[in-house]
Amino acid sequence: MSLSGLKDRLHRLTASRTELAEEAERAENAVPGCVRVAEVTVRRPARVAGTVTALTYQPKGRSPSMAARLSDGTGSIELIFLGRRDVPGIAPGRRLVAEGTVTSSTGGGTAIFNPAYRLLPGAVDR
Repeated sequence: MSLSGLKDRLHRLTASRTELAEEAERAENAVPGCVRVAEVTVRRPARVAGTVTALTYQPKGRSPSMAARLSDGTGSIELIFLGRRDVPGIAPGRRLVAEGTVTSSTGGGTAIFNPAYRLLPGAVDR
């Protein structure tokens, strides 16, 4: 067994379940041409890939919008679809690539408004 193989096995034995889950999520969501969510810059265009972990809908009576939280193992970003209460194909567990200009969101996070997106094969398809 090589030294790197031994280090990998030792890491898997000593790492917490959370660390291992985050590493698996980062590996699953690594898509060529995409940056990690933790590395996006506000007021700059970015292409990110990840898994939808939550959806939030505006209540009726307000301007329609839907927000999807996209996580990639390094952080999460809100994808906000204005003028829509539903976006076909976007559901918790769905993997996708989103692209647009990053903005600051309430609470100190980041968001992309009306992103271009591409659905990826993932947990929802299985």
